[in-house]
Amino acid sequence: MPQADATRIVYLFGAGATHAELINLEPTAVEKQEERGLLMSNVSTRVIEKARRNAAYLKDMEMVSGTSGSLNIELLISLIENSKIQGWESKTQQLKALVREDIESILTSDITAFFYLHKALLEFHNHEVVKPQEQLIGLISLNWDDVFDQAYQEFHGAASYWFSLEQDTSSAETIPLLKLHGSFNWNRQEIRGRTRNIEIIPLGANKNYLHAPYSFIWNRALEVLIECDTLRVVGCSLSQNDFHLVDLLFKAHLERGKAFDIEIIASESAGEGIQKNYGFFPGIKRLTELEDISVRDPENAFETWLRYKGSRMLKERLEETQYLKRLSR
Repeated sequence: MPQADATRIVYLFGAGATHAELINLEPTAVEKQEERGLLMSNVSTRVIEKARRNAAYLKDMEMVSGTSGSLNIELLISLIENSKIQGWESKTQQLKALVREDIESILTSDITAFFYLHKALLEFHNHEVVKPQEQLIGLISLNWDDVFDQAYQEFHGAASYWFSLEQDTSSAETIPLLKLHGSFNWNRQEIRGRTRNIEIIPLGANKNYLHAPYSFIWNRALEVLIECDTLRVVGCSLSQNDFHLVDLLFKAHLERGKAFDIEIIASESAGEGIQKNYGFFPGIKRLTELEDISVRDPENAFETWLRYKGSRMLKERLEETQYLKRLSR
């Protein structure tokens, strides 16, 4: 059992967390990000290139379908939605479908079976040395893939997604896995005795979180953020495209009545950018301010942070672990 003074921890995962699993397994993926990368910039480039090959998509769009620079598929979808040009719905639906196809084509079961960073993280928090010092109270994800779901299953059993108050109050002691944008694997989920397929919240400006089950998921996310002492952000840029997420963090600060720490587990430059963009959150800490990490821009910030964190807290007990010890080899 955690001690009363244990630091209460919540994690927020973005696409960079899954990307970290891929480059940890396939170091060459760093050099081939345009082909294999899972960051939204990588996905955006591939999807826009594919869309350009479709004449129906390109009609009336050619003048705004360039492929240079840092592409942002969510911004593009939002702009098309807001333009209301003829055929805008079919064009954005095609882009959203291509995003899903692109991600799933890379995250095959043959690949994800060998991922272990998320498992190492949960193993860390499940360790008897860590529990008295850090209490994991919530996991928040922006990802549609089921990489973390698989890791969660190994350590905690069936995930508590918080689809309804009725479903999850009976398991209030479990750690909630709150997927704010939904999940590709939410098919045939039982809610209040009914089996449902739950649609994801797709990219674009027209996001709606007010309907069930997302209203329950987002409210639960607000609750765990209010309760936390430290939010660790892994592979998420806190993009201003996702105003609802920033608004969630803002509300949590206000309801809590004092700031919680926000640890940015990403490159130093990414951390500096977040500090600059969101200076009204006073507790933001960059990678080099955590665990005496001296590497400013590691190729894999998630792996680097977890290796430092595990070594510092577990010391000689690290060799007893199944996944964490693999990071130090």
